[in-house]
Amino acid sequence: MRKNKTLKVKRLLLKAFFVFITIFFITVLVGGLYVHELVEGAPKIDDEDFHYSNSSTLYDHDDKPMFTLDNGVDRQSTSIEKVPQLVEDAFIAIEDVRFYEHSGLDFKRIGAAVISNITDGFGSEGGSTITQQVVKNSLLTSDKTMERKVQEAYLALQLEEEYSKDEILELYLNKIYFGNGAYGIVIAADTYFGKDLKALTIEEAALLAGLPQRPTDYDPYQNPELAKERRNTVLFVMNEHGFITDKEYNQAKSVPITDMLQDQSNPYDISDAYMDQVYKELENMEEIDTSMIYNGGLEIYTTYDKSAQQHVEKVLNTDEFITYPDDRFQVGLTMIDNLTGGIKAIGGGRNQESGKSRINYATNIERSPGSTIKPILSYGPSIEYLEWSTYKQIEDEEITYTDTDKVINNYDDRYHGIVSMREALKRSWNVPAVKTFKKVGSERAGEFASKLGLSFDGPIYESFALGAFEEGISPLELAGAYAAFGNEGVYNKPHAIRKVVFPNGKEINMKPEPVAAMREYTSYMITDMLQTVVEEGTGSNANIEGMEVAGKTGTTNFNEETIQKYNITEAGVPDSWFTGYTTDYTISVWTGYPQVSEENYIKTREDKQIAEIIFRDVMAKTVDENTKDFEKPDSVEKITFNTRTGEKKTESSRKSNIRTELFVSGTSLDDVHSLVEDGFEQEQSYYYYQDSNSNDKQDEKNDSTEQENQEESREEKQEDKEETKEEEEEAIDSDQPEGEEEETIDSDQPEGEEEETIDSDQPEGEEEETIDSDQPEGEEEEAIDSDQPEGEEEEASDSDQPEGEEEEAIDSDQPEGEEGEPTDSEQSEGVGEESTDPEQSEGGEEEITDSDQSESVEEESTGSEQSESVEEESIDSNQPEVE
Repeated sequence: MRKNKTLKVKRLLLKAFFVFITIFFITVLVGGLYVHELVEGAPKIDDEDFHYSNSSTLYDHDDKPMFTLDNGVDRQSTSIEKVPQLVEDAFIAIEDVRFYEHSGLDFKRIGAAVISNITDGFGSEGGSTITQQVVKNSLLTSDKTMERKVQEAYLALQLEEEYSKDEILELYLNKIYFGNGAYGIVIAADTYFGKDLKALTIEEAALLAGLPQRPTDYDPYQNPELAKERRNTVLFVMNEHGFITDKEYNQAKSVPITDMLQDQSNPYDISDAYMDQVYKELENMEEIDTSMIYNGGLEIYTTYDKSAQQHVEKVLNTDEFITYPDDRFQVGLTMIDNLTGGIKAIGGGRNQESGKSRINYATNIERSPGSTIKPILSYGPSIEYLEWSTYKQIEDEEITYTDTDKVINNYDDRYHGIVSMREALKRSWNVPAVKTFKKVGSERAGEFASKLGLSFDGPIYESFALGAFEEGISPLELAGAYAAFGNEGVYNKPHAIRKVVFPNGKEINMKPEPVAAMREYTSYMITDMLQTVVEEGTGSNANIEGMEVAGKTGTTNFNEETIQKYNITEAGVPDSWFTGYTTDYTISVWTGYPQVSEENYIKTREDKQIAEIIFRDVMAKTVDENTKDFEKPDSVEKITFNTRTGEKKTESSRKSNIRTELFVSGTSLDDVHSLVEDGFEQEQSYYYYQDSNSNDKQDEKNDSTEQENQEESREEKQEDKEETKEEEEEAIDSDQPEGEEEETIDSDQPEGEEEETIDSDQPEGEEEETIDSDQPEGEEEEAIDSDQPEGEEEEASDSDQPEGEEEEAIDSDQPEGEEGEPTDSEQSEGVGEESTDPEQSEGGEEEITDSDQSESVEEESTGSEQSESVEEESIDSNQPEVE
């Protein structure tokens, strides 16, 4: 029995063996036939294949040819005998250390490349041999396919049969692309150092040897630090393989990159900054090898708008539009088409002469965005995921970051009580932004940002809601994100190239796939609030008359250590941003200095506003009668209601009590209005809000004096009230002649409460006051003109108002930007916001809380007919807002 079982097992094993052998041979046969077919389809090696081919041509956004990337005039070849040994050693060390040993394929190198990239850093050793690179650059495309890999290996072996090692190395050095339009080692040496090959030093040879892997990333003019790292990697492997001594290695790596370079030149009639982006996108295409950019005969269709670019250059580099504080002051600007994501113009910086070492401040910087991030990480997600209305009530109060004792401050060092989301964004207050972020949650906030092209490595902290990133962002990235708000919530990745056409007719579409980043109601409601920022809030200097513009300001702060080190003034900040859009275009502007010193920082309120003015002057050039207004989608409900009653507007509603806000559709009209009523009831629970930064003792003294004087005033006014009923009715008549206002205080009014009415038809900027003659000095309402010192606001002190808080009324005729608050140097996480609130035509700042009534702190109350409860609930619209 056991013998039979053993026999069965042996038979099964034998069958399995035959099956395995059969499958193996079939696989080998099929694989061999497949490989044979691929090899048969490989191009033939011909000497002509190694000659330079056609030039590539660039086209603008209207498909008009701009210029040709030259492929012959600026090329020089050399023989291998004229190449210095140290140059050969540098390339062989980093690209193919066993070049003279293998026969075209280095199987040992392929395996070692994986280990080397892990232990010594990415790029320390590649997998392809120099022979394979010559084949790929001359005979094949850069497609990452099995077909191309098989053909490359076959042709490399064949090339080694027909050419000597020195001939192959000569082909490589004469054909490889080094960036900045330099093809071949001869032109590269001249482009970067202005030298002949024989004059190159070890560090120069190492720098050149490191460039071909990623010419744009390692561009020493644009990215000197990355170029230094790559050069030092080449020097390390040269030393490791015995090409240079330890002394030569240490000496060469100590030479600064900037000391090695000569001035750069740009032979083309196009912005250097824009071409930076074109090269970067071309080099990131899998189908294109860097050598093909100049000699591939490509037709490259860009999104470049010459007129817009020239205007940007004029705004940034002349005093025709803006008076800059000094020549060191820098600007980075990106202009994007909302509908497509196409980059129309790039302002890479000021005073950047062609040929000079430079930084592209539009695409290659990482700076904290300040409050420009609030619509992306706080308010946008709150509408998208929580369906908050623009009237959402948030309490602005003293809070700390979770699990810390770090207090979050506003730029004015004050807290404002209950405020609406619109008001919080308009004023750029920080506490509501952080509270909103916490309510949304970091995960959903990060998800929302990622759909707009902004991804964060690691956790997203609460301080990110104020722009306090560990790594910042560029104007290019921020413009791309904001463009989605102006494109009904659809995000298109910013790009400079639309398509590339090959000589054989093959066409590659480079336009990104649109991403539905948010719902239409989110984009429209954010846009509507950002219009308020530009029309009435911190971004008033960016306003374009007769045009709907939405946008957000952003400033950052220095930490205490930096302030002390460089003697930074109280108003000094490192960065000032403005990012905004119309229905057609988005522009993001960063301003500041490359490095901070006692002289290099933004010092004044006027300099902080330069980003807004640049935006306005550039955007104004793009708008015309064809520029459309933002269109409200059906998913948004516009509700007009009485802030005093929390009910729908009626014919009897005072104009000053009427507010219109936006709500997400999907519920009945009654349900939507109930949201208003909930907010109204929440507001009415606050009669005043105690400002944490007020001087209690001084305010108590003022209140005591105020109460005594108001007692006398109340008695006198009560006698006047009782004289005639007609006079009493006249005082409350809403049709009172313009400019006249009669103030009457009800005998039951709380002590210190004064009521005031400003006619809604009163000319802009004028407020007529009736102040009790017995009111203490200094307690009367003040109108502050455009020459008011920075940070001061027009104030009217109400006796029942929070201690230390004064009613603010700001004239709409005030010149733009004349009323602003300084950025708090102690603001949380170093991020602040300058407020430049224009004075309003009717009663100062528009606020959303029920107590927020434009025109006055309290609605006029005359006679015993007015109810005491209504009187008590009337709080100045410019009073610190109570949540």
